[in-house]
Amino acid sequence: MAWLDAHDSFDPDRYGAPVIGIASTLGDHDSGLHRHARGQLLFARQGCTRITLAQQLCLLPPSRAAWIPPGVVHRAVMQQSVDYRSIWLTPALCADLPQQVCVIEVSPLLRAVLEPMAAADFDTDWQQGKHAHLLGLCLSEIADAAQQPMLLPLPRDKRLAPLLATPEQQPPELQVLERQIGASGRTIGRIFQRETGMSYQQWRQQWRLMRAMELLTIGRNIGYCAFELGFASDSAFIAFFKDMTGITPGAWLK
Repeated sequence: MAWLDAHDSFDPDRYGAPVIGIASTLGDHDSGLHRHARGQLLFARQGCTRITLAQQLCLLPPSRAAWIPPGVVHRAVMQQSVDYRSIWLTPALCADLPQQVCVIEVSPLLRAVLEPMAAADFDTDWQQGKHAHLLGLCLSEIADAAQQPMLLPLPRDKRLAPLLATPEQQPPELQVLERQIGASGRTIGRIFQRETGMSYQQWRQQWRLMRAMELLTIGRNIGYCAFELGFASDSAFIAFFKDMTGITPGAWLK
């Protein structure tokens, strides 16, 4: 295992073992765009991570894990303090795992398995003994885990480049976007329906929900979230959150 500091670089593809694990607590960290020949399971024990992919924005809240298949270009941005564990698996071990990026629930068993796997030496023998059992359990739990709706597809149309240039900023209302890109609301709606499966309003609301979860995770209160996301009142924000998730922000945090 390597314990990473904020400015350390790490390339799991340099090592020969089928499983490579690390542990780290990072604050305000940006990995930059990169890819691995291995598949990666990134588990956030505490804190929140935003992962940008070629055509998706992914939010990784605490107690969830992101599965990133081999070869996928991605960028991880961590705000404040994020305590995480990560393991990388050779492509051969990924054959029966999801072929698309996904955010999964971490069962108590998977959580218990990840800690010793992340702590294992880089020359560990994963073919026999307890480590073979840990690996088998881990692969089974990843394959069977329930997936969470924490992915936001991004449109590819070049006319929307100004909107996607700053994915961390709240998307504007439709009338503002019309002026920004010189396209009608009907055209914008067709683009989003074709390329994301959602209307622009649905897409914007999903962005706001993911941003709300990110803000709540890093300790922002209801009032801050409501103001940041453009709601007229705290109660309007709470009603939006409950409508989108079925529970209040406070219940979601618990």
